[in-house]
Amino acid sequence: MLSHNVDKPVDRARELGLLMKSCIDQGQLVPDDVISRLILTEMRSIEQSSWLLDGFPRTVAQAETLDSVCSVDTVINIDVPFQTIKQRLTSRWLHLPSGRVYNIDFNPPKISGLDDVTGEPLIQRDDDTPETITRRLKSYEIQTQPVLEYYRSKGMLETFSGTETNKIWPHIQAFLSKKLFPQNETVVGKA
Repeated sequence: MLSHNVDKPVDRARELGLLMKSCIDQGQLVPDDVISRLILTEMRSIEQSSWLLDGFPRTVAQAETLDSVCSVDTVINIDVPFQTIKQRLTSRWLHLPSGRVYNIDFNPPKISGLDDVTGEPLIQRDDDTPETITRRLKSYEIQTQPVLEYYRSKGMLETFSGTETNKIWPHIQAFLSKKLFPQNETVVGKA
């Protein structure tokens, strides 16, 4: 959503996107009012009754703002150890024009430093340094623990723990399938 809003023509969403980028580049979390305005603006354009937000809300203030404008029925927390996240982010390489993401540990490009499709150079994000990641993760943990408690107290929180996507995802997928597509109960009548 950030890159989508940084690339928009100059308007309010672009201004918010640039402000967000500035915060992220400095290793800070985006202020509540900025991220809430951006998310809610985008959500108003969605005409579907079901949606998934990734990484929002991150503070209780954001959660309360979200709850004031829509009905939230489930929150999923994916619990991954700090060291695993840090290792993945410092090993991440990007092909900016396409958005393709590589990881030198488990999804390396065929030729080091080059995109598999175009052969163009890959880059690392400026905020993927160990120091910046450590700062971001500590800040994230401090801010999100109260959010998890907020939704846990409402009975909405489901937590999935692990270190490997291919092991966590089947559990999340099964949960979402039950949540989104509950099996219809068939009532068999007497003849």
